Amino acid sequence: MKRVLIWVLSLWSIVGIGWSRSEDGLQELKAKDRLLSFLEKDAVSPGANSLMIPLTLIQGAASKGAVCLDRTPPGYHLDRGFGSGSNSWLIQLEGGGWCNTVRSCVFRKTTRRGSSKFMEKRLNFTGILSNKAEENPDFYNWNRVKLRYCDGASFAGEGQNEANQLYFRGQRIWSAAMEELMAKGMQNAEQALLSGCSAGGLASILHCDEFKDLFPITTKVKCLSDAGVFLDATNVAGGHTLRDMYRGVVTLQGVQKNLPNTCTSQMDPTSCFFPQNLIANIQTPLFLLNAAYDAWQVQESLIPSSADPHGFWRDCKMDHSHCNSSQMLFLQDFRNQMLSVINGFSMSNQNGLFINSCFAHCQSERQDTWYANDSPRIGNKAIAASVGDWFFDRTATKAIDCPYPCDNTCHNLIFNDVTSTITISESTRLTFTPLNLLNSFLITLICVPNASWGFSLDSD
Repeated sequence: MKRVLIWVLSLWSIVGIGWSRSEDGLQELKAKDRLLSFLEKDAVSPGANSLMIPLTLIQGAASKGAVCLDRTPPGYHLDRGFGSGSNSWLIQLEGGGWCNTVRSCVFRKTTRRGSSKFMEKRLNFTGILSNKAEENPDFYNWNRVKLRYCDGASFAGEGQNEANQLYFRGQRIWSAAMEELMAKGMQNAEQALLSGCSAGGLASILHCDEFKDLFPITTKVKCLSDAGVFLDATNVAGGHTLRDMYRGVVTLQGVQKNLPNTCTSQMDPTSCFFPQNLIANIQTPLFLLNAAYDAWQVQESLIPSSADPHGFWRDCKMDHSHCNSSQMLFLQDFRNQMLSVINGFSMSNQNGLFINSCFAHCQSERQDTWYANDSPRIGNKAIAASVGDWFFDRTATKAIDCPYPCDNTCHNLIFNDVTSTITISESTRLTFTPLNLLNSFLITLICVPNASWGFSLDSD
């Protein structure tokens, strides 16, 4: 009897720990998804006079293998241009993080970031996608497209995992979408801008020269990366959180074959997924719009909960105004690293910059940060005006802000409840499931021999 109970104890311990860890892992993935949704909320939340654009699925994509993680067709939202903008096109690549393990990609299949089944049927067009001159002065009457993101590798993966029914087809989604849009009139574009936010900002860098090659030399083509300068930075514990994540993305999703040879011929594939190792070799004019203290990178790369188990950085991570002097020095060093990375890039006359000293993320899609009476400014010029001046060659735009806290025009993000939820869900804790409780019961049987349970552990 004793041997049987010990065997049962071992079995339930293994299963219980497995289930507990599984639940912990699921909660962590949900927390990361909530963070992305929080960062995107102002871009997708409809207002009183919202411009809601319907989703179009690319019906012929599946025959080309261009599918989301769950094999559903990819999609986009298109609002047609008018007047002088009828032959101008703006493509906005949606962001939304990455998936770097089978587990995280399987979870992603249950969200709009991995399946078109869960995508909004209509999406609010604001900021750079707005159709109002007073909200988007230079691009309001262009053909404006938002390409949905459902592959988890910045539109760059190529492969599949049959066992888990995962399809890594980001590169094919990109190609199928461009083919469809060209057929819908983009081939006649007189000018075109490829833009993207976050993981979409990285994608706009990865695909910038490809985008240029779609058009004749007479077409004016440029690219904009918003919050896409993800740095190969060291976290507060000395680790490399983002490098570890990117290594998983590149390896799992077969990204290497779609990375530029100018980089992979000199560096490892993971390094070539970092924009800092790509921007110097991009031939097409490129504009980098980035907060020097990028809010997502502060949360997930510099101060992930795994690197701060005792919560020393928690208050600073949630609200930058709670950072002490040594913590702020660490964040200032991150800004300095970003400025160092873009130094060579900024020397080219064709490139543009807007690096403001804010704790923000994705400033082109939000109306309040793109173009409003109180939107962020450098030298009294808003982001929309800076991007427009650069695209139309009105003036050179190389705007770099002074260090925090000098800029009082920032729309800084304060995380409060959403971050505390993430911190709790990522922290080490005991999850009480029925298996845990039964396991505790069996431990009591082993530890208290001959207790009044109606039998003795010493009996055969």
